[in-house]
Parts: sequence; structure tokens; C-alpha cells
Amino acid sequence: MADAAKTDDQTTPLKDAVRQARIEAAERSAVVVDLRDAEVARLELLNDALDPLFKDVPNGVDLFDRGLSRGETPRLWIDVIAHVAMGRDKRLYRFVQDTRYGRTTIAENYEVGPMVDAITRYVARRLVERERALADDVLTNPAVTRDNERQERRRRSRSAWRGFFLGIIVGAAGLVALALLNPRF
Repeated sequence: MADAAKTDDQTTPLKDAVRQARIEAAERSAVVVDLRDAEVARLELLNDALDPLFKDVPNGVDLFDRGLSRGETPRLWIDVIAHVAMGRDKRLYRFVQDTRYGRTTIAENYEVGPMVDAITRYVARRLVERERALADDVLTNPAVTRDNERQERRRRSRSAWRGFFLGIIVGAAGLVALALLNPRF
């Protein structure tokens, strides 16, 4: 028993190396956690800078779902298809959009101000797209189209009746004028 305790107290080069490797791994993971926290902090700064922009978005518009995800790669989501992530150096903001052709980089910058401008332009484009889509819906909506067709038929019907009565009046006036001008009567 004393020999076993004596062996545990003695350190071997392998045990020292394993212990040192564990310490280094812990330090590296602490550095990774610190970098991730720095990424999240920079994204939170951008998120705070976007508050005035999203206050101006009309209440009925539910296109935008802004939020910060704290996964392996922290992201600031603007909507379902666009987000801001940090570049490899953890200082570069990268604003990207997922399209049917892959991921497209909309803007990259180290500063918050230019990123807010790029996101503002993106939000404005999305609002205009929404307006156009709603306008197209009104034009292609079957219920709206049927209502427009009914109104057009009523307008044509009124116009036809007006023309008919105008024809009767003009015809009667013509007959009266002809009777007055004809000396035989």
C-alpha cells in the first residue's frame, strides 16, 4: 500500500505532459469563449444602433424578426433571410442574405454607422417589395377581380340604358320637328 501511494506521488513525464495539455486546452477554450462574448457584444451594439430604424417600421408590417442568436456562430437576424455575422477577425460586420442562388453578401464594414445605413437600405427595399406584392394581390385576387367585373358590367349597363333613352328622345324630337316642318299636316 505504501508503494502505491509512493507511485501516485511521483510524477512521470507523461503525467506532466497530460496535465500541461489539459491546462492549455482550458486556456484555449477560455479564449474562444472570450472571443464569442466579444462577437455577441459587438452584435448587441449594432442591434442597439438599429432601434430607431425599427421604430419607424409601420405597425402592421411583420416582415422583420430582429433578434440575436447566441449559437456557435452568433448572428443578428434582421428577418428570416438576412442576418449580420462577424467576420473571421471578429471585428468585421458581414451583412448577408440567403437567396435561392446561395448566400449573398450585402455589406461588410468594421464600423456600426455604415452597417446601419446598409440595413436601412435593405429594410426600405423590403418594404417597397411588400407594397408591390400587396398591390399585385389586389389586382389578381379573384374576389377583387369579380367585384371589378360587376362594377364594369353595371357601368356598361347604365351607359347602354342612357344611350337607349337618349335615342328615344332624339328620335321623338326628330319626328316632332319633321311634323312641324312638313306643310301637309
